[in-house]
Amino acid sequence: MRRIVLAAIPLLVVSFLASACASGGKGPTAHDSGSKTLHATVTERQYDAGTAGYRTSGTYYLSFEAEDGDKTVHYRFPVTQQQYQRYSEGSRVTLIILDEQLRDIRPAQD
Repeated sequence: MRRIVLAAIPLLVVSFLASACASGGKGPTAHDSGSKTLHATVTERQYDAGTAGYRTSGTYYLSFEAEDGDKTVHYRFPVTQQQYQRYSEGSRVTLIILDEQLRDIRPAQD
């Protein structure tokens, strides 16, 4: 029994130090990590059926046009089937983009 306790002590010390290092210091904030919220318009909807056969459902894409500062930007992101069906061309939306990947689409609050 004593050997088990003595063997467990170094593991506890290592796990304690690892957790202290993991929680110490600030991680990147949303602003630092490339997060942005843009007001956009759906410009195009695309469906790629794929070539893997009948078992795949394909990939849905929405293209957007948005104002980012003083320039107009265009994005094309893969989306879920539900998002594809919900937002038709011309829909005004709010995009949440993190590290150049779409995280959320919401109806625009005009």
